[in-house]
Amino acid sequence: MNRPNGSAERAGAPGAGPRDPQEAEQREATQDAAGVAETGQVRMTAWVRGRVQGVGFRWYTRAQALAIGGLLGCARNLRDGRVEVVAEGARERCERLLGWLRDGDTPGSVDGVTEIWDTPRGGYEDFAIR
Repeated sequence: MNRPNGSAERAGAPGAGPRDPQEAEQREATQDAAGVAETGQVRMTAWVRGRVQGVGFRWYTRAQALAIGGLLGCARNLRDGRVEVVAEGARERCERLLGWLRDGDTPGSVDGVTEIWDTPRGGYEDFAIR
């Protein structure tokens, strides 16, 4: 098939671009994860929706992060009613915190959690409530 820039792409050929957007996103995520794997440390940013403000959610999130250990970051209220959680540390530890955010015995009620993964940026001395 001809591409807009005039180059030809063979479906299924090695090195050919992904055929659908989901495949492209998966490939991009895999490439991002490969870069993160070099250091063994990751940054997870999660946005928690639901009744999560005014119920002690940030305090319990901090307590859970400290119980898991090895995590730096923060939990803060956003103006739109969500709580943003940033955690940096070993991927397995960040995944444990994410699992707790989604399925744990959290205060309030969680309607959903969206997260992104990145390389650590630093700037945290502990796990804080902001």
